[in-house]
Amino acid sequence: MVIDQTDRYLLALQGLLPHGPAWPRDLDAPVTRMLSGLSAELARVDGRTGQLIAEAVPNAANELLSDWERAVVLSAYSAVDGSALSVDQRRANLVSKLTEQGGQSIAYFIALAAKLGFTITITEFHEWSVNDDVEAALNGTQWNYAWQVNAPSVTSSEWTVESTVETAFSMVWLNTLMESVFQEDKPAHTVLLFAYS
Repeated sequence: MVIDQTDRYLLALQGLLPHGPAWPRDLDAPVTRMLSGLSAELARVDGRTGQLIAEAVPNAANELLSDWERAVVLSAYSAVDGSALSVDQRRANLVSKLTEQGGQSIAYFIALAAKLGFTITITEFHEWSVNDDVEAALNGTQWNYAWQVNAPSVTSSEWTVESTVETAFSMVWLNTLMESVFQEDKPAHTVLLFAYS
C-alpha cells in the first residue's frame, strides 16, 4: 500500500492526539475529518518547498523572477524601447548582473555580450587629427566619448531542454536585451551607438 504525503501528515497529526475514547482514529470521526483538512494543506505546503529551492537559483527562477530583479535593480522591460523582455531574456539579464565583476574595457563588453548570447565587435571613435589619413571622418571632440557596438541584425535564441513552453522558438531582432544591458553598464560619460549588419 502506497501512502501519499497527505496520509503521512494525517498519521503524524493523529499521533499527537491524546489516547482515549474522546480522540477516535476512525476515518469518519469529526476529529479525523478536521485533521484530514489540515493534512492536505500541510502536504501542499511541503510540496511547494521543492519549487522554492529551485527558485533560489536565478537562472531557474520563474515565480520569484520579479523579486530577483527587484533585489538587483533590474527591469523586465527594455531600457531602449520599453518593450517587455521574454522570460529567458530576463533570466539572462539577471544572471549577467549577478555574475559580472564590472569593467570598462572592450574585452569586458565583448564578454558581457557573449554571456547574453551575442557575438559583437566594438568600434572606438576619436576626433580628427592631422595624423589621420585622408579618408578619416572629420569628427569633433565629442567623438572622443562615443563608441559603437557592431552586431548582426538577427541573433538566434536557442531553445534547450531547460526551456519552458513559454520560451520563444524564434529569432531576436535588433537585440533589445543587449542594448538594455549595455545602456545600464556603459560608462556614464560616453555615448553608445549600435550598428546592425
